[in-house]
Amino acid sequence: MADPAMRASSEPTITADRMARFAGIMLLATAALTVIMVYARVSADADQATMLESLQAMDENSAMFGLSGFMRFLSGLTFTASGLLLLRTWIIRERWATPLVPYLFVLSGILTAVSGALVIFIVTGPSLETAIATGPSTSPEYTGLGAIYHLRWITGKIGFSAAGLALIIAARYQWQVGGTLRKVAPVSAILGVAMQFIWVDFATILHPIIGTVFFIWLLVIGTMLSTGRVERHFITAYGRTT
Repeated sequence: MADPAMRASSEPTITADRMARFAGIMLLATAALTVIMVYARVSADADQATMLESLQAMDENSAMFGLSGFMRFLSGLTFTASGLLLLRTWIIRERWATPLVPYLFVLSGILTAVSGALVIFIVTGPSLETAIATGPSTSPEYTGLGAIYHLRWITGKIGFSAAGLALIIAARYQWQVGGTLRKVAPVSAILGVAMQFIWVDFATILHPIIGTVFFIWLLVIGTMLSTGRVERHFITAYGRTT
């Protein structure tokens, strides 16, 4: 029988990767901010059939819509931070997993933050009331605000889609590592594909469900990263001593 001391010395030791811990905390913060953002956006009820109707709703519920934009902006920053922190983990630096996932997190976070900033600009800018008063026209106020309105829309969708693509790519590495991550992998892959439905109008009814599952995903992965479980799975799978 092997000496217990020798057996213990041959087992991988775990030194906490602070970057992974902080990345997990940022994902948990993203989840919390997203909840507030969704609540404020639903309360504002600004997603109407036409741009003019949406602008009127934004004006009537400017406080809640502005809050949703601010929370979106902050969630974009925390998601960006999670990606930048993941890039500095040993798992990524030593190529045990692809850097594409954190890079897509960064892209998604930046676009989400831009979308949130544009919401704040629409609500606080001087053109909103003028654009509503003139209605659909070629006036500079309405045309300019319309461009910002649609830029907010497209940056938000691309940001959400980029996050979904990151989940699809991450699923492969989660499956390879095994353990709890292997159980998460199919959810990551399916959710990542479902998140691409953000571009499909007839799938609007599914968006709340997809958003809820993404929120749960953020909680699960954020918790696993912040508590070191992701690292332990990689160490177990590849026998790395840290």
